[in-house]
Amino acid sequence: MAGNPSMAMLSKVLEQQMLQTTEMVEQQLDSEIGKLDNMDEDELDKLRTKRLEAMKKAQLQKQEWLTKGHGEYREIPSEKDFFQEVKESKNVVCHFYKDTTFRCKIVDKHLAILSKKHVETKFIKLNVEKAPFLCERLRIKIIPTLALVKDGKTKDYIVGFDDLGCTDNFTTETLEWRLGCSGIINYSGNLMEPPYTTQRKSGRIAKMEKGSIRGKMYDSDSDED
Repeated sequence: MAGNPSMAMLSKVLEQQMLQTTEMVEQQLDSEIGKLDNMDEDELDKLRTKRLEAMKKAQLQKQEWLTKGHGEYREIPSEKDFFQEVKESKNVVCHFYKDTTFRCKIVDKHLAILSKKHVETKFIKLNVEKAPFLCERLRIKIIPTLALVKDGKTKDYIVGFDDLGCTDNFTTETLEWRLGCSGIINYSGNLMEPPYTTQRKSGRIAKMEKGSIRGKMYDSDSDED
């Protein structure tokens, strides 16, 4: 069967864009190297000073993040605390979980790793049983759900594992990629291709049957039913 012409054209366009980007980066590097070669001692000293100031500024920013609870994955006690947490940090990932939902423990494992890697973002968790108003306001009905909050506003959600390769065995890199797609973390990888596509090709990940991944409904999973 012949290939899809649209997909072939898209692939060709993407390839051309990548080549153009590579050429631009190479030209910029050549230009920077040329500038360095032509700099005198005074100019080099100014450049060193500028870079030291940038490093100090970055360190101060990191220290500020740490004082606000970044750099660790932690639980907040109530929905009232949620509003304070998102108010003081630009980027926040909040895991809405329930103790009886085992997939929440899978999410916990990955977020604990990412919280240390991406200090620019705050990673917190909140028990849905302690946040009925917030769950209704954010329309959270499936557990686990990650609310991605930027500048105090919820911009995106990761609901269940549908966006993570439809498997309980998704990697930390896959979740990192998905968060990167929303711009909630500083992601340096390739957003065009999810990590789980290459993992499936290499046999490192197995897709589970449809219908068993998305997660449990919050309402039907409550203790009142």
